[in-house]
Amino acid sequence: MSQLNKPLSLTWDLESVFPGGSESSELKTFLTQLEQDVAGMEKIAKEAKAPSSIQGTKEFDPFIEQLQGVYSRITEAGSFIGCLTAQNTSDKKAIQLSDRLSTLGARLKSVTAVFENVLRSTEEDVFAEWVAREEIAPIAFTLTESRERAKEKLSPELEGLALDLAVDGYEGWSEHYDTIVSKFSLPFTDEKGETVQLSAGQAHNKLHDPDRSVREEVFAAWEEKWAELADFGADTLNRLAGFRLKLYGKRGWEDVLKEPLAINRMSRETLDTMWQVINEYKPVFVKYLERKAKLLGVEKLSWADVESPLGGKAGGKIPYDEAAETIVKEFGGFNPKLAEFAVNAFNNSWIEAEDRPGKRPGGFYTPLTESKEGRIFMTFGGTASNVSTLAHELGHAYHSFLLKNLPPFCQDYAMNVAETASTFAENILSSAQVSQAESKEEKLALLEEKVQRSVAFFMNIHARFLFETRFYEERKEGLLSTDDLCRLMEEAQKEAFCGALGSYHPHFWLSKLHFYITGVPFYNFPYTFGFLFSSGIFARAQAEGPSFAEKYDALLQDTGRMKVEDLAQKHLGVNLTKPDFWREAISVSVKDVEQFLAMTE
Repeated sequence: MSQLNKPLSLTWDLESVFPGGSESSELKTFLTQLEQDVAGMEKIAKEAKAPSSIQGTKEFDPFIEQLQGVYSRITEAGSFIGCLTAQNTSDKKAIQLSDRLSTLGARLKSVTAVFENVLRSTEEDVFAEWVAREEIAPIAFTLTESRERAKEKLSPELEGLALDLAVDGYEGWSEHYDTIVSKFSLPFTDEKGETVQLSAGQAHNKLHDPDRSVREEVFAAWEEKWAELADFGADTLNRLAGFRLKLYGKRGWEDVLKEPLAINRMSRETLDTMWQVINEYKPVFVKYLERKAKLLGVEKLSWADVESPLGGKAGGKIPYDEAAETIVKEFGGFNPKLAEFAVNAFNNSWIEAEDRPGKRPGGFYTPLTESKEGRIFMTFGGTASNVSTLAHELGHAYHSFLLKNLPPFCQDYAMNVAETASTFAENILSSAQVSQAESKEEKLALLEEKVQRSVAFFMNIHARFLFETRFYEERKEGLLSTDDLCRLMEEAQKEAFCGALGSYHPHFWLSKLHFYITGVPFYNFPYTFGFLFSSGIFARAQAEGPSFAEKYDALLQDTGRMKVEDLAQKHLGVNLTKPDFWREAISVSVKDVEQFLAMTE
């Protein structure tokens, strides 16, 4: 296996994609060509009629090929521009490019809406023959899904109008959130006694500081700072939700979960069963929270304690190179192919990890579909949580790597199964570390990090889901104030955490980017699905040993071409609408809690 090139770069290489950043002449040419291609497709779509014979379907082959190619290139440009705005929230030129691409994306979606209407208008027998053709069969699932989706939408003209208006409305409000975050600046006195200004990403890392006094000080200031920006955030969130609700109403959709469930290719029955099983097992995780409070010497954990390390100031910072070495080593224990992939990502500067001002908070992986690469964004502060995030995003990247040679339509996997790959990667890392720990203290710290993640998925994410569900119900009646939003959030957190905390984060609705993402409404439950789904898969991987790696890759390769219930049935032989698999999956986390409780008696 290849070796890591040390010292590793803490900044990513974007020059190899489009040199010159937001001023790149190559990017400008790329976008101009895209605009010309979309314009050509608009003309073709305008005259398109549903085929009436198998011969007629063949006439659409060049159009379908071009449609896939344009989607791939728009993804490439979008990923690159997204990297620019994330690494520097003040890059105004990048923001302008993002707006240009949003306009182009809306035009392409309008073309797609027309094509979906062609699919919808095609007679059943002709359509069946169409997708059975050898050239089309690999993308039959996507075309069938598009056809069914079109049946539940407005006419192509009205859908196109909505998309056009969304650029400066719906999408514009989403981008306004980046402007709000760019204004966040929190003064902090460091170890040298010097006052520095922390960006949102840097301040968030401080909330995980081993020193409880630092966490509490930063958390209080964190809440205050978001409160100062709350009116702007409330305007933004209200308008995003209002747009969605109006569009849903015009389509005749009553359930706000209809779109997110369709996007994630899963049923409401599966979602309800998953939450039902989680609620069954929550008392176990409450015991963990109570024990952790006792170990920290407090009556109840504060919000900032939940994801903090145990052991006061003893933890110390983990160097980036050491984190990379650990990840590669543990990945190799499961699958050398995964480890080799991670080495390639580190050595070729796919990762932006530098801890500096001006960066957007959070972390993400974004695919460069034309370059057949990808990039990872995060702010690495040396915490155990940062190492987990790094493994998490590399899991996303490996998933895309496995799909890179499939037709573009088959690479379009949903968020819930995307989170399966990322959390599986975290599981590989954390489970190996726990089993190999050399001391009780080390083992306990690593085990607690695992349990923290379970609490995040079963309680924190549940709070987000409860908040968003209730927010949409109240938004149907009119605008919500900042006080309303804070009330809903705190109520959701108290319910999700079973009242186990001593303080909560009422402005979480503003500090969390996910509520402002337009591409995937309800950017929450897919995380929990992915975590539990991957836990169930991981349990099988441990039972079967090295031979399971090939099965895992095969499962990931199918994620863009079937519903999750079918995916689980085909590769695992389980029914996701029944509680059995979910109970089996959650038992992995329950055992971690039981071990933690036994070690801290």
